[in-house]
Amino acid sequence: MQFKMIHENYNVLNLQTSIDFYEKALGLHEVRRKEAEDGSFIIAFLANAQSDFELELTWMRDMDRPYNLGDCEFHLAFRTDDYDAAYKLHKEMGCICYENVKMGVYFIQDPDGYWIEIIP
Repeated sequence: MQFKMIHENYNVLNLQTSIDFYEKALGLHEVRRKEAEDGSFIIAFLANAQSDFELELTWMRDMDRPYNLGDCEFHLAFRTDDYDAAYKLHKEMGCICYENVKMGVYFIQDPDGYWIEIIP
């Protein structure tokens, strides 16, 4: 028996704001979406050509406050082929939330508070 990781889900307060962030910050674009017939939720799947792994963003109509992420001790990680350019972009976007210079990595934070690690 084999298992393949296919996606990670993040619940988001504003779907379009999150889609725009992930497109600008990480080059992810929407590849498909599912919408509830009653309008209670929308699920957007984001991906890029570098991997078949997808980020699933779920918007819930009845959520009226930011999601509680607890201590936020979880994250996705992205490897980049141009660390300096990525760092410059994320610095300009104002989304770098933590840097570990000794390890040579940094983290960005999305509009809902999720952390994403950037690795050279």
